[in-house]
Amino acid sequence: MKCPFCGAEDTQVKDSRPAEDAAAIRRRRACPACGARFTTFERVQLREITVLKTDGRRVPFDREKLARSVRVALRKRPVDEDRIERLVNSIQRRLETEGETEIPSRKIGELLMESLKELDQVAYVRFASVYRNFSEAKDFQAFLGELGGKE
Repeated sequence: MKCPFCGAEDTQVKDSRPAEDAAAIRRRRACPACGARFTTFERVQLREITVLKTDGRRVPFDREKLARSVRVALRKRPVDEDRIERLVNSIQRRLETEGETEIPSRKIGELLMESLKELDQVAYVRFASVYRNFSEAKDFQAFLGELGGKE
């Protein structure tokens, strides 16, 4: 693995352990060239996923982009990092096991909304407000009315 600090090609693994409920391996590494230490994660990838954007573009699925979206929605909410990782892993596994290699971005957004609704309703409303492009207070009122009616 290449050192992210100096670019040296030969780094050493100092420690490996399971992470994310054994869905990944966390490796502590050290660079003999510059002495820097860093962590890498190794995860199983069942298949390459391409995301079909609403404008017709095709882009590779980016797990970190999904994780960032979840973290933004859950900012300052009482949800620990392990639960966030499990949520992201769950969505990624669902996408990988569906059999499709091209997945519409809308489907990913809906899966995320569904997961956030079960995890934290404030985060669910936050994400929905951006995802569904709320522009006025009445949009929130209508959405919250739907949410209240389903409980």
